[in-house]
Amino acid sequence: MRMSLSPSPRRLAGFLATLGLAFTLLPTPGLAQTPAPTASAQAAQAPILAPWTGPHGGVPAFDKIKVADFKPALEVAMAENLAEVAAIANNPQAPTFENTIAALERSGQTLTRVSTAYDIWSSTLNDAAFSAVETEMAPKLAGFYDQISQNTALFKRIEAVYNAPATKQLTPEQQRLVEVRYKEFVRSGAKLDATAKARLSQINQKLAGLFTNFSQNVLADEADSVLVLKTDKDLGGLSASLRDAAKATAGTRKIAAAGVITNTRSSIDPFLTYSDQRALREKAWRMFTNRGDNGGAHDNNAIITQILQRRAERAKLLGYATHAHLRLDNTMAKTPEAAMRLMEQVWKPGVARVKEEVADMLALARKEGAPANFKIEPWDYRYYAEKVRKARYDLDQNEVKQYLQLDKMREGMFWVAGELFNFAFVPVSNVPVYHPDVKAWQVNDKTTGKQIGLWYFDPYARPGKNSGAWMNAYRNQERMDGKAVMTIVSNNSNFVKDKESEPVLISWTDATTLFHEFGHALHGLSSNVTYPSLSGTSVVRDYVEFPSQLLENWLATPEVLNKFALHYQTGKAIPQALVDRINKASTFNQGFETTEAISSALIDMKLHLAGTQQIDPDKFEREALAGLGMPHELVMRHRTPQFSHVFSSDGYSAGYYSYLWSVVLAADAFSAFTEAGGPYDKAVAARLRKNVFTVGNTIDPAAGYRAFRGRDPKIDALMKKRAFAMAGAKAGSAAPGKTPGSKPKPAATKRKS
Repeated sequence: MRMSLSPSPRRLAGFLATLGLAFTLLPTPGLAQTPAPTASAQAAQAPILAPWTGPHGGVPAFDKIKVADFKPALEVAMAENLAEVAAIANNPQAPTFENTIAALERSGQTLTRVSTAYDIWSSTLNDAAFSAVETEMAPKLAGFYDQISQNTALFKRIEAVYNAPATKQLTPEQQRLVEVRYKEFVRSGAKLDATAKARLSQINQKLAGLFTNFSQNVLADEADSVLVLKTDKDLGGLSASLRDAAKATAGTRKIAAAGVITNTRSSIDPFLTYSDQRALREKAWRMFTNRGDNGGAHDNNAIITQILQRRAERAKLLGYATHAHLRLDNTMAKTPEAAMRLMEQVWKPGVARVKEEVADMLALARKEGAPANFKIEPWDYRYYAEKVRKARYDLDQNEVKQYLQLDKMREGMFWVAGELFNFAFVPVSNVPVYHPDVKAWQVNDKTTGKQIGLWYFDPYARPGKNSGAWMNAYRNQERMDGKAVMTIVSNNSNFVKDKESEPVLISWTDATTLFHEFGHALHGLSSNVTYPSLSGTSVVRDYVEFPSQLLENWLATPEVLNKFALHYQTGKAIPQALVDRINKASTFNQGFETTEAISSALIDMKLHLAGTQQIDPDKFEREALAGLGMPHELVMRHRTPQFSHVFSSDGYSAGYYSYLWSVVLAADAFSAFTEAGGPYDKAVAARLRKNVFTVGNTIDPAAGYRAFRGRDPKIDALMKKRAFAMAGAKAGSAAPGKTPGSKPKPAATKRKS
């Protein structure tokens, strides 16, 4: 559930806030001074520059884009955008909302379109040719964004509108946009002197290059490293579908073997869960957890050290104690201390539960004949946890998986969207796609038939595609100047294809992630605001995961399971007895799930609270985890050398805690449904849409939550859901949203998990 970050020049404000300041990805020297060639003049030669045309309000011409187009198109679009900004900054008329703030909203449309395609290629089609372009263009884009955020004349106009008495007469949404835009520019260094601005831009450009190097190193380790299963014995313990997928992968990779396991979570986790070959489990685990940490050309440790140093220097330049303080200044948590308090409340019960889980696994292992000195190692945890689950709850995940067909789960998501949001999804074939795996659906209002937006789905893993799952917005909803612009969003996953003739079966965890990412898509599709910078998912980092975490709850509802959890061979619905066992086991393994996630969040925060301290990432991770009492039997969900959330951009840096923050909100919010008429209660769903999903960043998220729930959130529901004791927290104590003085800012336009 990672929301990937897409540079959106037209929505500079929202993008800067995503990063806590200016994500700055610089035009070539002299670009700002050179007369800008217009994009329209070159569109015939480079379709990537042209306005989107065709159905659905216009769609990207993915079928006409070539890697060779990106560099010249970005340079033309940046020059055009700088010319637009210069016209706004140098306007001789007195600054007003219309000629300054609204004018900025209208600017950068060409670059937004080009950046959309650029980001898609970066995350899903990143081959050697594109990597070379990305390496060159990342720092150039960084300098470009700095030229806008550090434009003194432009900022003076923004500041004048912010301070003008007339601003109080604007609509609430306009006032919100003025505040958001002004504070983002301040946090991006607009008030610094010339020397400090120059240094800030140098830092941003250097960081942009480091982020790109980090991402490419992780991608290289994922693409280049595989586990070859040489014989049928090496496939021991794997289900028929996993065996078929491994064999298919061997064929795709042209490797003569019984099967191949790729170095991505969607391939590794099932192998660790079911393989009865312990030595191979260890190899798979080490291959996956050592991504970016193998020495040599793709090692990320030195890069991380440099990123941390430059972030710390940048925070000092901007007047903050550490990067963590800078990042959390515009969130619901407000301070690192508040985020740490929440994590610590859940960390201790999580670790305690791990000890119980390990004891259960050891008892079972010894019962099966393991020696007295046998220890559960990290590569054993999923394997023995699954055995315990089966023994204790008579629940075999492979049995569950037979009822979870990817296409049926997608249909289930559509049905939920119809019940809660009144959306209908209609497949379309009249839009170009960037890969044959990608399909598209038109999204309509069920009652009126009016089109709401367009949804793309890219479900399968392939070389050059980032691992994990994410959502992004190709185009944000808006209605500026009386023109309604519908959104285009996508969901992206990494499921492993089985036999072409067989449906793709997914795990319960994968199905949960599918619903999670679809929650982000629904957040974008529901948007009903005027200005694109405030649209959809452009909310504060520790609120943006709330809608997605919330939607996970509908997977387990009887309505979804009875209609869409159908056996892939018989077509029969999942038996109620099996559903009962799933529900009974719902709190199982929560120690593992909680501890592996929060350990990543704690290390993220501690790294960025270290300030200017010279960090050896491996050593810091090892010692910090020891200090926290990290159980030996598991590792962080994202080890530091592969922690793309934190080191491939500024997006989730000092912000990985936001998943826990949001899950507190989500658990509390779902209780509003269960306390009323159930998960599909129409009145509660209407309040949710009105106060959370449709408003984007037009209101303070804490106020929006209170309007939905009738009060601030509480941590009780989460602790109950995980069957944790309320250690260190009074029942009913306030959760994140009640942090005093919280001032929200927008987050990203693209999310990733």
